[in-house]
Amino acid sequence: MSDYLFSGILIISSVAAGWILYFLIAVLLIRRDSFFSKRIKVNLGLLKSPLRFLIQALCIAGVIPLLRLPEKMSGFISHFIQILLIALFGWVAIKIVYIFRDAFLNNYDIKVRDNMRARGMHTQMRMISNIIVVVIVLLTVSFILMSFSEVRHIGVSILASAGVVGIVIGFAAQKTLGNLIAGIQIAIAQPIRLDDVVIIEGEWGKIEEITLTFVVVRIWDLRRLVVPISYFFEKPFQNWTRTSADLLGTVLIYTDYTIPVKEVRNELTRILENNSKWDKKVNVLQVTNATEKTVELRALMSAADSSTMWDLRCEVREKLLEFLQQHFPECLPRIRIEMDKGDHLKI
Repeated sequence: MSDYLFSGILIISSVAAGWILYFLIAVLLIRRDSFFSKRIKVNLGLLKSPLRFLIQALCIAGVIPLLRLPEKMSGFISHFIQILLIALFGWVAIKIVYIFRDAFLNNYDIKVRDNMRARGMHTQMRMISNIIVVVIVLLTVSFILMSFSEVRHIGVSILASAGVVGIVIGFAAQKTLGNLIAGIQIAIAQPIRLDDVVIIEGEWGKIEEITLTFVVVRIWDLRRLVVPISYFFEKPFQNWTRTSADLLGTVLIYTDYTIPVKEVRNELTRILENNSKWDKKVNVLQVTNATEKTVELRALMSAADSSTMWDLRCEVREKLLEFLQQHFPECLPRIRIEMDKGDHLKI
C-alpha cells in the first residue's frame, strides 16, 4: 500500500470515528440537557455545533504523527489542524459563556410587571458576557497569529516603532475605545436597562438591545433608533423607568369659565375607579391656568407602566370630553361677542 493511500485511509477513518464519537456525545448532551432542565434551565444543545467539528479535528490531530507523507506536507496539515483547534476551542468557550449567561438569566423574567431587578440583571449579564466574548476572540486571534513564526519576527519591528504606532492607534480607535468603556460603565452603573422606557432625540421608545458599541431603541411606531452607547454619558435623556416602572400622567382639558369644577372632579374619580388600568394611587383634578378665554383643567393619574399610562390617558381624555358634551355643552370653550347700541362689534 502506498504512503498516500495509507494516509488517506487513516484520515478518513479518523473522520468517521469523529462522527461516531460526536453522535454519542450529542445523545449524551440531549439526555443531560433534559435532566438539567428539570432542575436548572441549561441549554447544553448550544455545544453541539462547535463539538461537531472539534471532535473530528481532535481525531485527525491524533493520527497526524502516523501519516506517511512528506515532511513539508505533513507540517502544513499539522499547522492547519493546530489553527483549526485554536479557533474551535475559542468557539466552544464562547458557547459556554452563553450557556452560563442564559442559565443565570432564566431566573429573572423581564415579562412580569415588577421587572426592575430582572431588567438590571439582564443588562448587566449581557454586557459582561459580551466583554468576555470579545476577550476570547482577541485571545483566539492572538494564539492563531502566534502559531506563525513570521508574525513573531514582525513583532520585533513593531516594538521598535511602538511609540508612533501607539499614537496612530490611539487616534484611530478613540471612538471605539470610548464606546467600549461606556459599555463597561453601563454594565456597572446601569443608567439604562433592557426594556427601559426612554425619551431620546425627541422620540419615545424602549431599550431593545444593548451591545458594546451601540444601543437599539424601539420607537413606539416600531421604528428602531440606533445610537452610540457613549451617547448616554455625553447627552441628557429621559429614563421613565430608572427607579420604578409606575408613572404619573396628565390630561389637559380647556373649558369655559362657567365649568363646575367639582362635577368634573367627581366624574374623573368615577372614570378612574371603573378603569382597570388605574393603579389606585393618584387621582387629582386641578385648575392649573386661566386665560382671557378658557380655564385649564389638569387631570393627574397614575399607572403601573408607561404603556398602560398612555392608554389610560387616552381613555380618560375621551370620557371627560364625552361627559362635557353630554352634561355641560355650554361650558366648552367659546368666544363671547358683545354689541352696543351703535352696532359696533366688540370681541
